[in-house]
Amino acid sequence: MTDPENPYAPHDNRDVVVLDAKGLRALAHPVRVQLLGLLRRNGPSTATLLAGRLGLTSGATSYHLRQLSAAGFVEEDEERGNARERWWRSVHRLTSFGDLTLRDREPEATLAFLQSVAVSHAQATQRTLNELDTMPREWRETLGLGDRLLRLTQQEARQLRNELDEVVARYRPASATGPGEAPEGAEGVQVVLHVLPDLEGSFDSAGRELDQNEDER
Repeated sequence: MTDPENPYAPHDNRDVVVLDAKGLRALAHPVRVQLLGLLRRNGPSTATLLAGRLGLTSGATSYHLRQLSAAGFVEEDEERGNARERWWRSVHRLTSFGDLTLRDREPEATLAFLQSVAVSHAQATQRTLNELDTMPREWRETLGLGDRLLRLTQQEARQLRNELDEVVARYRPASATGPGEAPEGAEGVQVVLHVLPDLEGSFDSAGRELDQNEDER
């Protein structure tokens, strides 16, 4: 059962879903990635409300929600639903792409899924930038956008990614909304982590990092 005062309360302790082939194919669509993200971030909702957030028809949104339900990512919230309109909730809080062999077995679905996630991240960044002027100054100053080019081995790149995940995991999750779980003034903050292998000659023959601001000659 879901705590009506806290839509993020653990549901049967199922916090993380590890993608299998069926789940990967279900998420290989940008609309479904966005729908799942909205349900996880904002709690239960209806197809009509979600459609308004994404600029879609309620029929199209209902179709994608049914596909997510068939793959086990969302389910009906019968405590909120009625005969006229269904309410949907996320079953898990996080998705893990832990099966590396799945990428080899489902290359097209993997690429479509990763592209959908990248689109979702880009849209979240743009949404924040669009709303920046309306934010309190103190929150505007927390925004950080940056990138750095490193020279790493495969093992070092994996270690970097794992260490970044560990740093983020030390902080309070967005699900901490109940009394005593978060201090006054705490708000949602999205942290987007990208570790992007760059194999297109970002370094010269001497191993020096090329100036990305200079014109290529």
